[in-house]
Amino acid sequence: MTDSTTIPAPADGQPEQNAPQLPTPTISGTTSQKSFLVTWLFALFLGFFAVDRFYLGKVGTGILKLITFGGFGIWVLVDLILVLAGAQRDKQGRKLAGYDQSKKIAWIVTGALVVLSIIISSVSSGHNATVPTSAVDPATSSAPSTEKTPATAKKPVETVQSWADSAFGTFAPVTQTGKGDNIVTLPTGAKAAIVTATHDGSSNFSLSVLDASNASTGQLLVNTIGAYKGTTAYGFTALGTGTTIQVTADGNWTISISPVSTAPALAATGIGDGVFLYSGPAGKLAATHDGSSNFTVTEETNKALHFGLLINEIGVYSGTVPLSSGPSVIVVGADGNWTLAAS
Repeated sequence: MTDSTTIPAPADGQPEQNAPQLPTPTISGTTSQKSFLVTWLFALFLGFFAVDRFYLGKVGTGILKLITFGGFGIWVLVDLILVLAGAQRDKQGRKLAGYDQSKKIAWIVTGALVVLSIIISSVSSGHNATVPTSAVDPATSSAPSTEKTPATAKKPVETVQSWADSAFGTFAPVTQTGKGDNIVTLPTGAKAAIVTATHDGSSNFSLSVLDASNASTGQLLVNTIGAYKGTTAYGFTALGTGTTIQVTADGNWTISISPVSTAPALAATGIGDGVFLYSGPAGKLAATHDGSSNFTVTEETNKALHFGLLINEIGVYSGTVPLSSGPSVIVVGADGNWTLAAS
């Protein structure tokens, strides 16, 4: 039997209520979900570690920027200018969110930090300048006075060792031995220290600093194959507070951790990794290296906005680079013989 029931037609101009509703298409905007403010802060303070590029999803160029120490500083400056100018984009080429609202404060803060850095450098240079003593004019000089002036207490002269203790902290040195993989606890009371290590195995030997949650702090102290003997340091370029050292080894090893102040004075020659104290004036550092692997020299002054990567080369090297005034810590990474001459 046929159902004769009919459905009334909709009134003119009215949509049919029973008709299926199609979703309204959306169009993706041209503004990224990545924040301009966050990108600017990463580029300003963590540009040497390529955190700004990793944040934007540019992993490939981020890795390249990281392993070249920010393109030896040039890439860091270029990326910072791109961000401030609004020309930096995310991985999909979209404009960063919040640029128009935050660009003014970003320019002001960046300019203030640059001016502050210049002032600090000028003040430091002024303190290191030699002040000549005034000569006595024979024409106006009189007979020596017999009056005794009261003695004044002399201010203790700061040594490079006392500076290191004040800047990085001090603690009782510790030594630990072992075989194979292990975890070594860092001593408390210091934000930086020197690490002297040996290894007699034939496979990979590495020392990596971890934080309290066992996450990497970005400090790979040693990474070599086979036997090793050398001294390096942690705490100068850290992304977090280190609490332990992860040891990867296949042989016997020893690790000694000491305050930065126990490092020797800058040596003229050496072989392999080393850490030294420098107390001289600003000048030049002439260096050579005859190894086949990476050769790096960094200077740590504990001053704000000071990026002390002096040399970063592969294999044989001979050259002269600028050297900041002491007190400072010189960290050498090498696999061969090297020479250093400050002048």
